Amino acid sequence: MCKEGDGLKLWGDKRYYSLNYFLRQKFGEKVFKISLDAGFTCPNRDGTAGYGGCIFCSARGSGDFAGTKENLVEQFFEVKEMMHKKWKEGKYIAYFQAYTNTYAPVEVLREKYETVLNIDGVVGLAIATRPDCLPEDVLDLLDEINKKTYLWVELGLQTIHEDTAKLINRGYPLETYIKAIEELKKRNIDVVTHVILGLPGEDKKRILETVDFVAHTNTQGIKLHLLHLMKGTRLVELYKRGELKFLSMDEYVDLIVDCIERLPEDMVVHRLTGDSPRSLIIEPLWSLKKWEVLNAIDKRFEERDTWQGKYFK
Repeated sequence: MCKEGDGLKLWGDKRYYSLNYFLRQKFGEKVFKISLDAGFTCPNRDGTAGYGGCIFCSARGSGDFAGTKENLVEQFFEVKEMMHKKWKEGKYIAYFQAYTNTYAPVEVLREKYETVLNIDGVVGLAIATRPDCLPEDVLDLLDEINKKTYLWVELGLQTIHEDTAKLINRGYPLETYIKAIEELKKRNIDVVTHVILGLPGEDKKRILETVDFVAHTNTQGIKLHLLHLMKGTRLVELYKRGELKFLSMDEYVDLIVDCIERLPEDMVVHRLTGDSPRSLIIEPLWSLKKWEVLNAIDKRFEERDTWQGKYFK
């Protein structure tokens, strides 16, 4: 999986197991995600679990970089065209990103999933959802899809701390996440867990407690997000009251390295920061310099002579 020398571990040219490295190893070429908005909603918006959504979630259900076409195939090609401006060649993971992508009747889900799976060049699906939106019939559908293509399911955990979960209006207890992991792994479905760094009231100790917990669940991948404040979100209310403190870039870079040192070597790191549209983001503005942040993380790994899994227990 990774090269070793004098204790140092490398995944390609990185000191952590990146998604790009994982996909290249699995498919033998560049594979990139096509972000989609399939027209779903969320139980935390329609009253089933709550109203208003999580306080950090944008009006587009965190699918701000998904396509805008109503027809799913047209939307796929709309985003594909933009992605090919960065990469000329490659295969595709169809990424159901916006809102909760298992929150519909099974026949509706099947039709949407199958539609994009039939597009030439699609080698798998990524489905972002909530742990409380995986009933038995949906799990059976995911099991069926997993047997004929590559699939991962993304779960928005964000934190293990129930007081923070209540504050951000997550809408389900930790036990629900644990149960979802168990059910998905029973079916050999890869799971990717989302964690947000810098949530209100969460210091380094609390953040690392969440990361340590995720490191010991049976999750194949992790997304580490920087907390973003975007226009139109409920988080703005806390900001106006002076109840939000944002990490500096230097603090965040160090924290990311701290987190990755504690992950097992075989856990794929799907994300190291976060993306928000320039037109919507309020803070932290330094996060708009994405490549500068990623390069700083690589440099910090070298400065600290460390790598993924160095302190995993």
